[in-house]
Amino acid sequence: MAAPLPTTTDALVGVYRKPPVEFVRGAGVELFDSDGKAYLDFVAGIAVNALGYGDAELEQAMRNALDGSLIHLSNLYRTQAGERLAEQLVKKSFADRVFFCNSGAEANEGAFKMARRWGRSVGGAPKHEIVSLRGGFHGRLFGTLAATDRPQYRAPFRPLAGGISIMERDLDELRVALNPETVAALIVEPIQGEGGVRVLERTFLQELRALTRERGILLILDEIQCGYARTGSFWAYENSGITPDILTAAKPMAGGLPMGAVLVTQAVADVMQPGDHGTTFGGGPFVSSVALHVLDRLSDPELLTSVRARGDELRTALVALQSSNGKVRAVRGMGLMWGIDVAEPAKDVVARAMDLGLLICSAGEHTLRLLPPLVISRGDLQRGIDLLARAIG
Repeated sequence: MAAPLPTTTDALVGVYRKPPVEFVRGAGVELFDSDGKAYLDFVAGIAVNALGYGDAELEQAMRNALDGSLIHLSNLYRTQAGERLAEQLVKKSFADRVFFCNSGAEANEGAFKMARRWGRSVGGAPKHEIVSLRGGFHGRLFGTLAATDRPQYRAPFRPLAGGISIMERDLDELRVALNPETVAALIVEPIQGEGGVRVLERTFLQELRALTRERGILLILDEIQCGYARTGSFWAYENSGITPDILTAAKPMAGGLPMGAVLVTQAVADVMQPGDHGTTFGGGPFVSSVALHVLDRLSDPELLTSVRARGDELRTALVALQSSNGKVRAVRGMGLMWGIDVAEPAKDVVARAMDLGLLICSAGEHTLRLLPPLVISRGDLQRGIDLLARAIG
């Protein structure tokens, strides 16, 4: 008789805390554990499951993607799905060219390489420095970790990659730090998700765009969490009236399948030569075919209108909760991406919410984060707000 399988905590590298529950299926905006208990999901796989669970159209798109029997080919050969997806992303954005990868952290690593490659092409001494902002989270790979403002993640791996620095969200400091002779790019999240769901002001983003353009520095917008309809506009940058030179996307791109992308202007694309960057799995036929379906669904004007409407309802409810509950210190967000500062440790509220059948997550020691599926109904949104109020107490 074969030996029993080890438990997940025995077999997996221990980089995650022991999960409190095992989910076995999902339907709509709910997940169900192994005991059959239902949980209203306001996490959505950390903004990945934008279409919820058991979506019939998404499942059909996955079946259709298997019809040609091509799941993977590598980038040694052309595939129609990947090229069509790139064309559609260009059509729906500022970009002229697209590079596909497998995750958000990989997208940001690619963006850093493209920025440095560009920095070598503009004359004079190579511009190589990358600047990020206080509160930013851009990934945990070796280069992106240096741009991620999380001391507890950074400390065990010092010395970190060089030429990458983190500056305060302050225009005066940035005017000093953004040296046109050495800085290749500034990377910014329009809404800092892991950093407490902090919405960068429209005027601040406009100033950054003007400053980087004036000094010949690339502006990278990290829309891995806040892009793809999460704010009620398809791209978060549309809310500020600016366009970047590079944009990174990932999370909901392929309906839960791993995918990321780097969108760039022609000026950036022109400096990249064959062999400068690559990935085995990026933009494969199966995942790209599914991503085409997701792109069509999440860019639908009707869905974007719904996200804005549900976002307005969520804003109104959270503001009311803050005014009536002394344990709520602040609320902030946009669309269906919200942060709530609470007096007690956020992890305690997260645990109580789970007991009540509501899934939420944290974005800091005292900040709750709400990221429901973008297809959530008004009724389910109100049900989640009621459970949240009970969890806060």
